[in-house]
Amino acid sequence: MKPAACFLLSVMALVASRSVAQDEVDHSGHSGHHMEVMPAGVVMNENLTELPRDCPEISRDYAFTIKAGRNFASDIPGMIYGMSQHEVRVLPCSRVEVTFINEDQVRHQWMVHGLPKYLYPAGMFHLEAAGGQSVTGTFIVPGDDQTFLVHCDMAQHMEKGMRGQLVVGDGSGNLWNVPGVSDEFYRFNYLPASMPLLAVLVLAVTFVAAFWLAKKA
Repeated sequence: MKPAACFLLSVMALVASRSVAQDEVDHSGHSGHHMEVMPAGVVMNENLTELPRDCPEISRDYAFTIKAGRNFASDIPGMIYGMSQHEVRVLPCSRVEVTFINEDQVRHQWMVHGLPKYLYPAGMFHLEAAGGQSVTGTFIVPGDDQTFLVHCDMAQHMEKGMRGQLVVGDGSGNLWNVPGVSDEFYRFNYLPASMPLLAVLVLAVTFVAAFWLAKKA
């Protein structure tokens, strides 16, 4: 092989090796998280024993089995993916075990956001199951009444149905666009829930008033 060709191949190999190494660094992205990777999927930031600061003890243990897949979106117009349970309710300071079963052949996730960051890096608890697999993980919720976002972070999976909520105690209000729980679109608090009925009433009154004025004229 000619020296020039050998040099070119050496440069290409060096660039490729640096690219692979950089990809490994870029794709990790979770160096501060407690992550267990297994053939079935990933469990991130599991916590079985460390209590939140506002919890003197574990109030109760829960165990939920939550399934994900296309079958759970068949009755929801416009949705592709869904979960067997879009809302989970627990007591404050409780320990929650979730077994996440993926019935599709693409990856799905069950992620909770907004947990205390001093206990859960980035405030997140994360389960990810490969196609046809299941994973189990445990975490402990804080002691105040809050509603936490649950979703799948795969591209467009949340927008296509995999959105839910974890309600601790009385919660802090429903999140928007939770299938089977809340409105599809965000509604500002200053708009009453009966806004459509009010709009129809205003239109009806306007029509009657216009008809009466026209007839009187």
